[in-house]
Amino acid sequence: MLAKHCAAVAFTALIWSAAAGAGVVDADYPAISYVSFKSPNLSPSQPLSVCYPEAGDPEVVAQLTMTGQLRLPGAMSPGDKVPAVVILHGSAGIDSRGSLYAESLNQAGIATLEVDMWSPRGLSGGANRPAFPTLNTPDAFGALNYLGSRDDIDLDRIGLLGFSWGGVVTMLAATTPYTDCYGRGRSFAAHVANYPVCWAYNANLGLPFPGLDFEDLTGKPVLIQIGTKDDYDDGPESCNNLASPFPNVSVNVYNNAYHAWDRLQPAVTVVDPFSHHGAGGEVEIVPNPGKAFQSRAKVVDFFKMRLHVE
Repeated sequence: MLAKHCAAVAFTALIWSAAAGAGVVDADYPAISYVSFKSPNLSPSQPLSVCYPEAGDPEVVAQLTMTGQLRLPGAMSPGDKVPAVVILHGSAGIDSRGSLYAESLNQAGIATLEVDMWSPRGLSGGANRPAFPTLNTPDAFGALNYLGSRDDIDLDRIGLLGFSWGGVVTMLAATTPYTDCYGRGRSFAAHVANYPVCWAYNANLGLPFPGLDFEDLTGKPVLIQIGTKDDYDDGPESCNNLASPFPNVSVNVYNNAYHAWDRLQPAVTVVDPFSHHGAGGEVEIVPNPGKAFQSRAKVVDFFKMRLHVE
C-alpha cells in the first residue's frame, strides 16, 4: 500500500512539474520548422552548359517546390540576425549526417537549413538519383535566396555544407559561373565539401557531365574533407592536387577513414560508376564515430571563424 501511495505522489508531482514548465523553452534547444522554396526543375534532355540561360525565367522552366528542415538557435532574442549553414545530403538522401552537424552548429549560434533534394523530384536516393549533380546546383542557391529573405538570418553570413553528392554541389557553388547563373551574383560566405569526388573536376568528362569544373572561384573559403580509404578518389591525392592552386581552398585528411565516415549507421557496400577514379566498382561506406566527431568539430570551428561567430 505504501509503495502505491509513493508512486501516486511521484506521478502527481511529475504532472505538476510538467504543468509548471509548460511554455518554457530551453534556450539551448533549437526552434525547428519545415519550410519550402522554389528551384528550377532542370531537365537533362536540355542542351547543357554551366548555366541554363532560361533557368531564371519561371515561365520557361518549371519550378520545383523544395522542402527543408530549418533549425534556429534557441538562444535568439527578437531582432537577432544569425548566421546560417545550408546542408546538402548525399546520394542516399537525408540520413544521420545532417543532424549530426546541425545540432553542433545550432549550439554554436548558427542556424541550419537541411534541404531534401530528392523528394520534390520523386526520387528515393541511392541509384535513384538525378543524372548528375549539376542539376541540383540551383537547389543550393534557392536555399540561399530563401534564407536571405528572412529577417532573422544575416544574408552576408550564410555557408554551405555538402556530403558526397551534396559535396559536389558545394564545390560547384564556390565557382563564379554557377554563382552568376543561379545566385545572380549572390554567393555563399564559406563552403565545406565532405568527400566530394575530387578526381572528377576539370577532367573533361564530356556529356552528360558538363560543367563539372572547379576553377574561376568566387574567392570565398572552401574546406575539403577526405579519408585515406575513400573508394572514389583512392586516397587524398586528387583533393590535394585540386586544391593546391587556390589559397582559399584547404584539405583536411582523415587517416583510415572510408567514404562517409560520418554516416553513423550500419556499414554498407554500394556500386557506383564514379568510384575508383571513374573506373567504377564497389564503394565501402563505413562509419567511424571518432573521425565523425573530429570532423564535426572541424566543421563547426571552420564556420564559426568564417561566419564571424563569437
